[in-house]
Amino acid sequence: MADAPAISVRGLYKIFGPDPKAAVDLVRQGMGKAELLEKHAQVLALSDINLDVPARSIFVVMGLSGCGKSTLIRHFNRLIEPTAGSVEIGGRDILALSDTDLRDLRRHEVSMVFQNFALLPHRTVLDNVAYGLTIQHLPAAEAHRRAEGWIERVGLGGCENQYPAQLSGGMQQRVGLARALATDAGILLMDEPFSALDPLIRTDMQDMLLELQAELNKTIVFITHDLEEALKLGDRIAILRDGEMVQQGDAQSIVLQPVDQYVEDFVRNINRGRVLQVSSIMSPLNGKGSRLSLRNDTVLEDALVTLTREHAQSARVVDASGVEMGVIELSKLVQAMATPVITGSDRVQQ
Repeated sequence: MADAPAISVRGLYKIFGPDPKAAVDLVRQGMGKAELLEKHAQVLALSDINLDVPARSIFVVMGLSGCGKSTLIRHFNRLIEPTAGSVEIGGRDILALSDTDLRDLRRHEVSMVFQNFALLPHRTVLDNVAYGLTIQHLPAAEAHRRAEGWIERVGLGGCENQYPAQLSGGMQQRVGLARALATDAGILLMDEPFSALDPLIRTDMQDMLLELQAELNKTIVFITHDLEEALKLGDRIAILRDGEMVQQGDAQSIVLQPVDQYVEDFVRNINRGRVLQVSSIMSPLNGKGSRLSLRNDTVLEDALVTLTREHAQSARVVDASGVEMGVIELSKLVQAMATPVITGSDRVQQ
């Protein structure tokens, strides 16, 4: 039996305004975001969101600014209360929690990393990382011992006694990540944590997050407006537009099967060779065989290098156990790496 989702959202609406409950009924009857704002001066932030976040995975929510990403993630720890709908964590309805239980949820089960770091400027790196442990009422010596371990783990050993203002942006975000991890919460909410960083530092932080996830197996909800980042990090990706869920799936399905022009515009200019895997475009086994084999999770760019180096026209695709799954042809591989050409007649009218 598959694991139950770590987070489950059903029929979630969020409307900001003087009478959000009445506005939900209008939206359910078909009123759109623009009309609701114009006629009733209320803002539709989220509309009928349904999603399941698999346990021990990175679930990325992406979309343009103002699409509702940050509003959505703040429902998972009830920093924002929904207008309608349900949010469950581990099968428990968090909207029914008492104030005491909600505080316990935030202290022990769900941690958060913010875009603007949200560090305490008057506290040292050590005290910032230990902060969540102190509000769990751990003795100071134990809290500092654990905090020192996480500071070392995120590559900031030796910075324990510095203050946030003495650190670069990338270093400050490492402190924020260490603070979130130190509480040993099973769920980590990350609201555009790397968007303010320089490109090279951002790449380093992404790589570090993937390394940590391979070791820790947390449930991570990651918010971003950058599709390249979403495709790199996400086991599953959900795309929002104007508060509505447009598409959910893994990186392969998002790139190969965009549901509409909005998603297609996002994926058109990505480097497909670094995202798509040979398993997504392989053909059925044809009995001809090949002396070469490629793991099913090999990206097309690496597969192309291997085939051209070996002067081969095809390769067998095998899983981690070496079981044959299909075959990848050089010609199909090259075709899949090319950016599709979209003509006017191909466009979907919005």
